[in-house]
Amino acid sequence: MLTLPDMKTFVPNPHRRRFLTGAAGLAGAALAVPVAARATKLPGIETASLRGSITAADAGIVAGTLDDQSRAFARLIEKSAESDAPVFLPPGTYVVSNIKLPPRLRLTGVPGATRILYGGDGHLLMAENAEHIELTGLVLDGGNRWLADYAPGLGVFRRVANLTVDNCQVIGSGANGLVLEKVSGRVERSAISGAADSGIYSVEAGRLQITGNSVTDCANGGILVHRWKQADDHTMVIGNRVERIAARSGGTGPFGNGINAFRADHVMIANNSIADCAFSAIRANSSGDIQIMGNNCARSGETAIYAEFAFQGAVINANVVDGAANGISVVNYNEGGRMAVVSGNVVRNLSTKGPYQADPPGFGVGISVEADTTVTGNVVEDAPLYGVHIGWGPFMRNVSATGNVVRKAGTGFAVTVVEGSGAAVIADNVIEDAPNGGVVGYRWTQRATDDLTRPGATAVPNLTVERNQVG
Repeated sequence: MLTLPDMKTFVPNPHRRRFLTGAAGLAGAALAVPVAARATKLPGIETASLRGSITAADAGIVAGTLDDQSRAFARLIEKSAESDAPVFLPPGTYVVSNIKLPPRLRLTGVPGATRILYGGDGHLLMAENAEHIELTGLVLDGGNRWLADYAPGLGVFRRVANLTVDNCQVIGSGANGLVLEKVSGRVERSAISGAADSGIYSVEAGRLQITGNSVTDCANGGILVHRWKQADDHTMVIGNRVERIAARSGGTGPFGNGINAFRADHVMIANNSIADCAFSAIRANSSGDIQIMGNNCARSGETAIYAEFAFQGAVINANVVDGAANGISVVNYNEGGRMAVVSGNVVRNLSTKGPYQADPPGFGVGISVEADTTVTGNVVEDAPLYGVHIGWGPFMRNVSATGNVVRKAGTGFAVTVVEGSGAAVIADNVIEDAPNGGVVGYRWTQRATDDLTRPGATAVPNLTVERNQVG
């Protein structure tokens, strides 16, 4: 049974039994249980299958019938394992349940036309202690049906040395879409939608690639890369499209994130398009040496990009954030969060309204940083509270903020001046239309200095504020 990490950031509950309904708005007509389809003969389909493959007809399996064909399907894949031959499923719908995959399997269908429909009463596909599993060109349809407590997803893969899921669709899962525990391999070019929890949930991966997928309309999370204890993970999450991720289970951030890394070091999250997530587009919790680069994040409900809690080392570069409560937050020095580069990002159109009552200092902040961090070459526009927020109370050390452009912000740069805070350099920035001041010192949420860019302003010992252009 899958044991989920104990964590500050939520791991979606794998034991959900309810269908997608109501306000979550995630189960549309496209996810309804399909009417049984007649087997379709496509020109050349027989010759398109792999030479020497085993077909459904060899096991007496007939596509397009609503009869449960689980036993025949199980015999089919067992036969393939004996000879290490690939299995080809012609177009049509195959109703099956409780399929345990053999240690070696290559199961291929016709993309968009070969549908494996979950018949209920347990799980759909599950593999454990496998060597090599490939699923290609299949539609895995959960029909929004209940899954047993031991089945945290529609496709569950535990301890698989080499897994490939390619050009598949996973729709209508009553829990997670795909669950990968201690898996190496790749999930690519696939579409996961309508999951009652997360689309793809990976825990304890071994250099996994999650690339070129579409993950949409999931109730609690998009792509999750987690570990039970903080350690190297090396998962690559690249070039995916993640959209319309809800937080049906509520909370203040454990649910509703497009891409979430937790306790997973050396993860790369790059070149993804992420939109309309209830909370963060990208949330990295206690994940060190993480790279978050080149992502496009639109209309996030809370903080668009997070690096938080016990991390050491984060590069957040060349991302676009358009629409969020907060833009980019690199925080929790009090928990050991430190060492980051925040550079070349565009952050705009922020709001003071979020999905819950905000903790101080509030929503509407462009970029927040705290310790051993450089903030350079960013553009922040329309940040109602602060353009750049540096430190929190005494939690600030070795911050350099140079060469940034801040426009239309309540305060351009807000920096802590609480006793015990460390050093910061705020220099060579361009600040325009900041009615509350270009650079201002704060004691927690209370303004404590005049605008430090003004001639004659009283200097603060731990701060260097120079050569900023304020208009």
